[in-house]
Amino acid sequence: MANELTITGSIGVIMSGLNYRGLLDKIGVRPEVFKSGKFKDMLSSTKSPDEISPEERQMVQALINETYGKFTNVVAAGRLAAYQGNNHTGRQLNDNWLNYADGRILSGNEALNLGFVDKLGDFDVAVESAEKLAHIGKAELVEYQPLFDISNLFRLFGESNAKSVKVELGVDLPKIHAGYMYFLSPTYLQ
Repeated sequence: MANELTITGSIGVIMSGLNYRGLLDKIGVRPEVFKSGKFKDMLSSTKSPDEISPEERQMVQALINETYGKFTNVVAAGRLAAYQGNNHTGRQLNDNWLNYADGRILSGNEALNLGFVDKLGDFDVAVESAEKLAHIGKAELVEYQPLFDISNLFRLFGESNAKSVKVELGVDLPKIHAGYMYFLSPTYLQ
C-alpha cells in the first residue's frame, strides 16, 4: 500500500564515510597505525586516497554487490509470496523492475506501475485492506502518542538543558515507584 505522494524505492546498498586525511595533513597531524593484517584499516578515514589499494576497493565493492544481490532477491521473493499468498490480487513485479532498483526514488504511482506496491490509498484504505487480508472485522488500532509533560509548556519560552521541573506543593508526598499500587488519602486532596 502506498499513498500517491509516497516516496518509495531507493532500492540499493550504499557504504560511505568521511576522509579527513587532507585536513590532518594541513594542520600537521599524521596518523600512526599498527595493525594485525594488511586490510585491518580498510575504510579508515585517515588514509589518503592513494593509500587505498585497488584490491581494497574491489573487496568493498564485492561486499556491496553481494549485499545488493541478496537484498533484491528478498524483494523479489517477498513480492511473489505476497502475490501468491493473497490469491493473486495486487501486483507482481514488472519484468524490468531491476532497471529501477538503482537507488532512485519513486512516487507512489511509479511504485504501483512497477509492482513494488499492490495498491494506492491513504491510511484508512491501508487499514481496510489489512482487515480484509487478515479476515477480521474492525481492527482495534493503538496509536502511540508522546506523553504530555507540563515541562513541555516551558519550551515555548526557550530550550533548556534541565532534565526535570520541580513543582513545590507545600507537602512532602511519599516517593512513588513504578509497578506499585497506591491509595491517596482524601486528606491530601483538601
